[in-house]
Amino acid sequence: MSNQLNVSISPHIRSRETTATVMADVIIALLPSVIVGVWVFGARAFAITMLSVTTCVASEYIYEKLLKKPITVTDLSAVVTGLILAVNLYSTAPWWLPVLGGAFAIIVVKMLYGGIGQNFMNPALAARCFLLLSFSRIMTDYPTLDGVSSPTPLVLAKQGEIVPIRDLLLGTHSGTIGETSAIAIIIGAVYLCAKGVIKPREPLAVILSTGVFVTFFSVIQGKPVTLNYLAVQMLGGGMLLGAVFMASDYATTPVTPWGQVIFGCCVGFITALIRCVGNGVEGVSYAIIISNLLTPAIEKLTVPRPFGVKKEGGGK
Repeated sequence: MSNQLNVSISPHIRSRETTATVMADVIIALLPSVIVGVWVFGARAFAITMLSVTTCVASEYIYEKLLKKPITVTDLSAVVTGLILAVNLYSTAPWWLPVLGGAFAIIVVKMLYGGIGQNFMNPALAARCFLLLSFSRIMTDYPTLDGVSSPTPLVLAKQGEIVPIRDLLLGTHSGTIGETSAIAIIIGAVYLCAKGVIKPREPLAVILSTGVFVTFFSVIQGKPVTLNYLAVQMLGGGMLLGAVFMASDYATTPVTPWGQVIFGCCVGFITALIRCVGNGVEGVSYAIIISNLLTPAIEKLTVPRPFGVKKEGGGK
């Protein structure tokens, strides 16, 4: 009898998904935020976005060309990095800021560590923190609809003022290019979840834990906690943008379900600590990067134990 078995090497379960298709979905999910940002802040927001994307793609291509490495720009990961960096910048940023940030993200954070999947923190997020630390005044120059600098909703909330929820939802307030409209980011999140690119557990863990810890720290300090204040903390600033597009990064966050929940809670705790106890009003970027450093430990604690394998110390 002939052998009917088809013997082949792994992987035995295959998918039509590739890096390029996943990145294309992320690009599509980011488009609503980019479109709203351009609508609110004008043509300069579009120019900043194009500069950021072009710099990231060019940096990866030139780096690989000079070092005679395989060209990987067709996987669209550099485009995603450029878009994420752009939506974290202000429309009033000088032209060289997205150029410097894009080159730093790709060359220093991504390529020097081996390329896509090898970086230990999100390249765009690392670039934003680098720019915040290096050019803090420029990176906090908040624009509004008429181009005049004014406080963001988080600043207003910390001062005890009421922020209209409608402004948070539609994006008609001061902020970075892509963080102003909660509706636009939620549309992108729903798309990514529907396509199976991300699971809702991690973004929800970040957002909900932030609300819980903000309440906790506010009560300890004797500060009043209103629904409007909590809504601003959970919808304003970089919270939604970070929770959906950066805290769910495949390469820098835990792969286990419980690990993702714990990671999200770590982000929420650090964000609330910075916003409520520290002098800052934002904190999401730093919270995600610090939590990225905890990813190996979180995975080690939450990875399932194979059946029959004994625990260290002799127990089963």
